[in-house]
Amino acid sequence: MKKVVIGFFIFLALLLITAAIVPVLFKDKIKQALDKEIAKNIDARVLYETDDVSLSLFRDFPNLSLGVDNLSVIGKDSFATDTLARIPSFRMGLNLMSVISGDELKVNSITLDEPVIRLIVLESGKANWDIMLEDSLADETPVDTAASDFRMAIKGWEVNNGTLYYDDLSIPFGMAAYNVNHTGSGDFEQDVFDMESHTTVDRFVMTYDGTNYIQNARLNADVTMAMDLNQSLYTFKDNNIRINEFPFKFDGTILMPEENIDMDLTFTATETDFRNVLSVVPGMYSEQFEDINTEGKLSFDGYLKGRMNDTLMPGYGVDLKVIDGMFKYPDLPEAARNINVDMSVDSKDGELANTNVEVRQFHLDLGKNPVDAKVVIAGLDSVMQVDGNVKANIDLAEMTKVFPVEGMTLRGLLKVDADAKGTYSETSMPVIDADMNLTNGYVKSEEFPAPIQDLNMVTNIRNTTGNTDDTRINIERFNMTLDGEPLEGNMLVQGIDQPAFDGRIKGILDLTKLTKIFPLEDMTLSGRINADVAAKGKMSDIEAEKYNNITANGTMAINDLTFVSTDLPQGMKINQANATFNNERINLQNMNGYLGKSDIQASGSLSNYIGYAMADNQSLRGTFNISSNLFDVNEWMVDENTGAPVEETASEGVVEVPANLDVALNIDAKQVLYNNLKLNNVSGQVQVKDKIARLNKVTFNTLGATFATNGSYNTQSLQQPLFDMNLDIQDLGFKEAFNSFNTIQALAPIAGVLEGKFSTNFAFAGELGQDMIPIFNTVDGSGVIRVLRAAVGNVAIVDKISNLTNIQELKNFVIENKVIDAQIVDGKLVVKPFELNVGNIDMKVGGSNDASGNIDYVTTLNVPTGKVGREINTRLASMIGSESLATSERINLNLNIGGTVSDPKVSLAGGSVKEQAANVVQDAVQNKLDEARQEVDERKQQLQDTVQAELNRRKQEVERQAQQELEKKRREAEQQIKKQATDKVGGFLKQLTKPAATPADTTQGGN
Repeated sequence: MKKVVIGFFIFLALLLITAAIVPVLFKDKIKQALDKEIAKNIDARVLYETDDVSLSLFRDFPNLSLGVDNLSVIGKDSFATDTLARIPSFRMGLNLMSVISGDELKVNSITLDEPVIRLIVLESGKANWDIMLEDSLADETPVDTAASDFRMAIKGWEVNNGTLYYDDLSIPFGMAAYNVNHTGSGDFEQDVFDMESHTTVDRFVMTYDGTNYIQNARLNADVTMAMDLNQSLYTFKDNNIRINEFPFKFDGTILMPEENIDMDLTFTATETDFRNVLSVVPGMYSEQFEDINTEGKLSFDGYLKGRMNDTLMPGYGVDLKVIDGMFKYPDLPEAARNINVDMSVDSKDGELANTNVEVRQFHLDLGKNPVDAKVVIAGLDSVMQVDGNVKANIDLAEMTKVFPVEGMTLRGLLKVDADAKGTYSETSMPVIDADMNLTNGYVKSEEFPAPIQDLNMVTNIRNTTGNTDDTRINIERFNMTLDGEPLEGNMLVQGIDQPAFDGRIKGILDLTKLTKIFPLEDMTLSGRINADVAAKGKMSDIEAEKYNNITANGTMAINDLTFVSTDLPQGMKINQANATFNNERINLQNMNGYLGKSDIQASGSLSNYIGYAMADNQSLRGTFNISSNLFDVNEWMVDENTGAPVEETASEGVVEVPANLDVALNIDAKQVLYNNLKLNNVSGQVQVKDKIARLNKVTFNTLGATFATNGSYNTQSLQQPLFDMNLDIQDLGFKEAFNSFNTIQALAPIAGVLEGKFSTNFAFAGELGQDMIPIFNTVDGSGVIRVLRAAVGNVAIVDKISNLTNIQELKNFVIENKVIDAQIVDGKLVVKPFELNVGNIDMKVGGSNDASGNIDYVTTLNVPTGKVGREINTRLASMIGSESLATSERINLNLNIGGTVSDPKVSLAGGSVKEQAANVVQDAVQNKLDEARQEVDERKQQLQDTVQAELNRRKQEVERQAQQELEKKRREAEQQIKKQATDKVGGFLKQLTKPAATPADTTQGGN
């Protein structure tokens, strides 16, 4: 017995040792297989750290558990900035024997903890989840099932506390699901099996075209599907899906062997209480819903049938009926009764143009107030046939006895009577006769003691012909008082395409009081506006800039206006501003306030403001004088996702100059903060027009220097933003320039090791990257650099020259009042030859360096014979001859300087005893210029060839489409001619076969 116990413990110890060793032995092997499968199958960036990969035999025994933490999947091209999936914890259960055998890895289970998955479809139809690589040899060679190191033998999978976003811009349709928990099981090693899944979602939102049709709903789904992997046929078996309290189920099949998906599905509600469908009505499902009393029955069913692919959608249909529905909140005295709905949506082929919506009946009584509506819509595309009406007489006080309106008192009579019949399209409108009147309105909020009262509005919409230009929208009267302060107005708009307008608004708008009565979501707005503004005219005159035909006048005074929102977290405040209006312009006077923490004072004028407000293609023109004591630009460099200020290295994305602005801003600021710079005494003009911002005579002081600049920033192409700049800088320190400007760091890194100051007048231009940093190989420019004083010491380049030549004077020297000509060609700084004198040594220097830090310079040193060391003397003697060297008082050394500024490479290229030898620098620099210009010309020619090829392709595409259109019209014309001929022949034959008219019987009549 003792031996048995000892043997058992030895076996147990070996088992534990094996469990600890196996993950270590096979970790690298599995990691390599995982990387190999990702590279072979996924066209996306899959990011994870090696240290975040773990293996364990204990976590999922007897499976080997492979875990990857902090896993991210990021798309490419159009989705390069979108994270498809972010998974804090990803685990796979691997069959242990498959790991040991090494033939292939069987994946038995997958678990995802707290994943965030974002699915996006662009307007073009391109989807960010389409990341699987296609096998280019798939059509030529048989599928090798053994080619993969992984085998998906999944028997179970699990998602814990996930978040799912789906945004389809092509429809447009959106969906969001929060706190998603999902489990599933099925034997994927079999060809035919049942797959079971259970899904719960705590909060579910579904949006179509900007409207939330399901909001903050709960989802619970149990689904069993029969899986036939050989035929790619999936059949719904037992299933029950519940949104809030609305349960339904699916029956039918989905067949998807290749790209096409063939559906033959029906769905139906599994319970018939009106309460179930009421739970999915937006705004109804809340904490109080379980206490609502309901009555009535419903029926709900529909279908999805047909093929779905890139060009086709399946047919679909939904039928909903509610019979004698009723709901009543327990704390309210009245109920909504007699709710009867009979409606259907049907599209046999899935096309919007062939979709029919029919609301045969919609009726409910809100207390004693009836609401009735009927509508038939044929087609939901650009052309719709509409026939409908709605009638409602609602006492708002009675309505609040049915619906809870917390914290607010409503009174007044609302009457709606609208009929519409006809065709809706770009060129036509249904015949419309609609009235909406509110009488004696009253609104009082618990958040503010004074009510809105005497609220009256008379509105009607008329169109008697069906032509868009005959549409008449008339707000005959609008008036109200808030805390004793009146506001009134009216507006008449006639026509849709070229509307004529006549409107006025007069009174006081107290935004502080209004927003307490009607709270705004995600924003704060307060202040007072006192306005008396009227405008009358035609849009056609505005577009033609015939402002004499427009009547506009008025005044506006703004006091203590404050605005803060999620999009503008810094906020803005206008302490005071006065404006006067006429036909052509708005004159702004005495405006002062804050943008964020920055104070501003402004005055000026705006013209074409009516055209800008009422037309998409009209520009707002104007001139403003803006001053500030302290303006902090850094406060406006915010992260797009969080709205929080970001580090300067993280601010990415091209800042777009607005398209419809034509304004000039005359700026006078005592101090401007930008990144780590303090710009003092900033003055000049910024002109914004045609998506280009231009700087005109902008001057400022910073870093102890004076700056004057002219230039532009062009965002007419956001993919290829351009800039040009003309800088005039006086007395700027070398090190200050290097530490503050990335262009200096890239093109003149030697500035970082020089002591002293320089001035420059330099002009350069090029492209900006998406991070707003110049793309240096596109930059060209030229200018003059005036070295006022530069102390050269402990500089690697001159140290290498000194060590090579044994000339100690070159280790430390001073340059004063030296003018250097330079050019930027193809992103390289080319320094034209310039001369230096260091003691009795004459130097000539020239060359280039690029943005990668590489340098390529040539220098000649004219030195007394014998000044250089023995090694250089020996090499010179072999080059120019011992006799020439011995008889010359001075010699020339030609040196090549390569490598980088921090690690230069200096070599002797030659020598001479003639002064003309210094021309070698001039020739070398000219060669560098010629090479750089040739590279620019070649790149320009390549770009022109690419553009021309694209133009030719588009031309051929247009010609092909035009030919197809002509052929289509020719066939239609032939069919029309045939039809007309058939009709005429048919009519002629009818005339031949018609019986002759019977003559009148004159014998039967009298005289």
